[in-house]
Amino acid sequence: MIAIVDYGMGNLRSVSKGFLKVGVKALVTNQSRDIDDADGVVLPGVGAFRDCMANLEGLSLAEPVIRNIEKGKPFLGICLGLQLLFTESEEFGRCRGLNVFNGRVVRFPVNELKVPHMGWNRITVKKHTPLFDDIEDEQYFYFVHSFYVAPQDESIVAATSQYGVEFTSMVAKDNVFAMQFHPEKSQRLGLKILKNFADFVMKD
Repeated sequence: MIAIVDYGMGNLRSVSKGFLKVGVKALVTNQSRDIDDADGVVLPGVGAFRDCMANLEGLSLAEPVIRNIEKGKPFLGICLGLQLLFTESEEFGRCRGLNVFNGRVVRFPVNELKVPHMGWNRITVKKHTPLFDDIEDEQYFYFVHSFYVAPQDESIVAATSQYGVEFTSMVAKDNVFAMQFHPEKSQRLGLKILKNFADFVMKD
């Protein structure tokens, strides 16, 4: 069973439907026991970093998310679910994250490009992960974000993209995978990533 963490914000329905389209039933839950019992955990997210952290902590979900990551359980972070894994964000002033990875969440620089970065963009694979099985390099996925992660450890960077600057669009380390783009909105290739994560969960 895959648990989708419900902390009152996020694209829960579309993520759940994405898994259903690839034949995987996922439980949307705000109960820590469901997260503990799950074979894999998904943390989606849409909105402001500070509000999401407040909701996670207010619902006592931050600790079980960290605990299950540390136990080695397969984990997938989507969009804000990637950003929350880092030490802190500069959005609306400094705000602490889950600190699974060292690094900051920073805003795109001011230039001629519109922010938020919204629409289809290409990812460049920096290292292969199981989630990239049967997916070629330089493919397009769907993004909506104004901030991006700046990891201290470059070895966790699985893919980058270009939008005025080169930014990290996916990280991977051991059991943890997280991406800035939305696989559930990225049609065939996005669904393939969800299927690859589900396959990784079942193999684990």
